[in-house]
Amino acid sequence: MKTIYKLSALALLAQLSGHGLASPAATGLDRHGFDAQVRAQDDLYRAVNGQWIKATAIPGDRAVIGTFTDLSDRADARLRSIVEGLAAKPQRPGSKEAQIGAFYSAYLDLDAIERAGLAPMQPLLAEIDAIDSRAALAQWQGRMQGRVLTPLQLDVLPDFKQPGVNRALLRQSGLGLPSRDYYLKADDARMARARAAYIAYLTLLAGQLGEPAPAEAAQRVMALEQRIAALHWDEVESRDSVKIYNPHTPAQLQGLVPAYDWQGLLAAAQMRQVDKLVVWQPSAAVGIAKLLAEEPLADWKLYQKLHSLDAHAAVLPKTIREARFAFRGTALTGASEERPRWQQGINAVNEALGEALGQLYVAKHFPAAHKARMQALVANLMAAFGDSIDTLDWMSAETKAQAKIKLSKYSVKIGYPDAWRDYGALQVRAGDALGNRDRAVAFEWARIAAKLGQPVDRGEWGMFPQQVNAYYEPTTNEIVFPAAILQPPFFDMKADDAVNYGAIGAIIGHEISHGFDDDGSQFDGDGMLRNWWTETDRKAFEAVGAKLVKQYAGYEAIPGKQVNGQLTLGENIADLSGLQVAYKAYQRSLKGKPAPVLGGLSGEQRFFMGWSQGWREKMREERSLQLLTADPHAPAEFRANGAPVNIDAFHQAFGTKPGDKLYKPSAERIRIW
Repeated sequence: MKTIYKLSALALLAQLSGHGLASPAATGLDRHGFDAQVRAQDDLYRAVNGQWIKATAIPGDRAVIGTFTDLSDRADARLRSIVEGLAAKPQRPGSKEAQIGAFYSAYLDLDAIERAGLAPMQPLLAEIDAIDSRAALAQWQGRMQGRVLTPLQLDVLPDFKQPGVNRALLRQSGLGLPSRDYYLKADDARMARARAAYIAYLTLLAGQLGEPAPAEAAQRVMALEQRIAALHWDEVESRDSVKIYNPHTPAQLQGLVPAYDWQGLLAAAQMRQVDKLVVWQPSAAVGIAKLLAEEPLADWKLYQKLHSLDAHAAVLPKTIREARFAFRGTALTGASEERPRWQQGINAVNEALGEALGQLYVAKHFPAAHKARMQALVANLMAAFGDSIDTLDWMSAETKAQAKIKLSKYSVKIGYPDAWRDYGALQVRAGDALGNRDRAVAFEWARIAAKLGQPVDRGEWGMFPQQVNAYYEPTTNEIVFPAAILQPPFFDMKADDAVNYGAIGAIIGHEISHGFDDDGSQFDGDGMLRNWWTETDRKAFEAVGAKLVKQYAGYEAIPGKQVNGQLTLGENIADLSGLQVAYKAYQRSLKGKPAPVLGGLSGEQRFFMGWSQGWREKMREERSLQLLTADPHAPAEFRANGAPVNIDAFHQAFGTKPGDKLYKPSAERIRIW
């Protein structure tokens, strides 16, 4: 799934040095965040956001703050009003309203959680104690899919070569730290501190379990994870769909690692009729299976006990909750305080009953007019992308025709699904926070497993309506925009068109472009992994991509850490292409008439300033480090500046010239779609 992820709220600002502005109501631009000391020609990001950056402190309970988090907080506040209203009075038994209210109330009842102690965990811990063989270990890990971290992770997704059929999937997993780099980069002091914090956390968990030597127990688990990490593919390899498409039959896997009970794993995971699995990282899967078959069984049982406590920490006593936050919050993200319990509760309800809550959300907060306006914007962006394909000078007519066919087959989903998930069979019990969590994840896993071998449901959504995000899915060739992103400042019905096109238009263009990034372009219009390019055109495309890799690899995100240009290539293509196409769509919308000048700013300037403010953000170094190792998105400031420098219209809008920091000679500008 290709997402915008932290495509921060495209709220929008701005003011150029030397220009006055119309009011925010007239333009959709926020005039207070600009820095008059910074020229857009030198740093578009800080010209638009610099004063906000200087004046804004990251709250203690945050690792990051910006327009995206502001919008997410707004959605959470709306959800809180809905959920607390349901929890405050009796609801019809068995209804989604009753489930939501009971789940939230139990999660917030910290006194009851404290009184229960570890008693709710005892049945699960007893299951681990009862594991007496390698086969029993594999079966337990199969039953725990979705509930507890295990070294091999199963899933069900459309088959890349048969996108109409759901296929079993096996991928590498099993790490408590954010990525393999945290285990393998011994010379990185920041990662060393994270490892030390993780060992301290594991030590506390082992002590809570009554292990006689907690520190030694933590080291045993850490040693297992070090071995797992050494087998993991890196993030760049793992996002290449050609490399990760490796079908295996269960018999083939059994032949590769005879000592591991593959059939036991699958059967226990409710996957009894598996003809083949798509193994994403085969060398890692085989290596991990060998570890499961060879490393001491007692160590694996200890590993699963500690990870079981970690998985349930949010609904366990204060000592464990605080220890988990000290590691996962403070050590990994830099936050000094936990998020309010009510907000954690909203997140928990979203995870357990996401579409049920989403149905209530859209009924109150998603007007029909927003959907209609979005449909018109998408249509304009799609037409602009088609025009862009026609004008490419590096692509042959043959490949252009194939690209246009793919574009014509795009599916667009806006707001919310046409059919809602039924949670009627999910048991939610008053006062049972841990049991509610376990039953919810087991319910969701059963839903996933039941898709195995079935036709792909093209009406299914991969996000909930209340999520502030969007995505492109290559196997269904669809772009999806949940309701929560379609509100100011991302999408303002009252805003100037230039600002809306720079904001939501760039989001739309970004998601359309994911179908034509370095990975999405390997799928055809029917969602099949198939090379529809001529060899010459593909090489030309890769050559352009290599230039973008070099550009972003030159950005230093935190001291001593560069952006991974290869890892972020897909998102950087989508940003550049999406912004370029959004600009073309904005020009189309003018129908040959000049854009009005508002507050001394041309429409073209307002467009790019709207784009820039979308990336308004401050982030703690610890969180930045975490994202640099695993996130396919570049940091916000480099997204804000990195795409415009390659677009002729940006240089024309602001009159850049040699000597300006963002000036780039026309011949060196990267033009991709």
